[in-house]
Amino acid sequence: MKSSSNPVVKVDEIEYLRIPVKTKILQPKDDIIELVREYAVPLMQEGDILVISESPLAITQGRAIPIKDIKVGFLANILWRFVGKVNYGIGLRAPTSMQCAVEECGGLRILFAAAIGGFTKLFGRKGDFYRIAGKQSALVDAASTSPVPPYTECVIKGPLYPEKVAQKIKDKLGYDACIMDINDIGGSWVIGSSDAVNDKLMEKIMKDNPQGQGDELTPFCIVRRQ
Repeated sequence: MKSSSNPVVKVDEIEYLRIPVKTKILQPKDDIIELVREYAVPLMQEGDILVISESPLAITQGRAIPIKDIKVGFLANILWRFVGKVNYGIGLRAPTSMQCAVEECGGLRILFAAAIGGFTKLFGRKGDFYRIAGKQSALVDAASTSPVPPYTECVIKGPLYPEKVAQKIKDKLGYDACIMDINDIGGSWVIGSSDAVNDKLMEKIMKDNPQGQGDELTPFCIVRRQ
């Protein structure tokens, strides 16, 4: 999904301008604070909030794992086959991404989540697998999710300590920030934010994915109340 054609969105009768910030291709050696300082801060004004996409942050933390380096274990090789197909990506429906979920959450927890999730799905209840397995299982992006080389051939695990990262940006650079997981069919979730951010409001503001889901190279987005 390309970025929203309208940079302005109205939420609760208030208009907000969204300014996607283009950067270089991020690398594991990059410092997220310095990236924000270089690319976003020169464009920001007092009162602005900075949105950071979760996968680019994870990349700077060394959480993009080349599929050639992932050794798929017995459990992952069985469980991925039972993951339902969804219309917004592969998720854990691949041996390598399931293996990363097992590594992040623990084999026993993933197995328990799969058992309970499979049972409750029989009664029309969805989402129990991820609720039981934990947030990190839902944040794993399968290989080919990212359209940006070299990450097309990587599984990207969820970022570590998103709340602390957001608060560190505020403490060091003076702007509130939030880390968000946004998909291309209207899913928008704050997974970590600095102390003054209204998470629910930010989820409404970013719901139409103004940063895009392709190769825009816009890991940051400035949100400004009009």
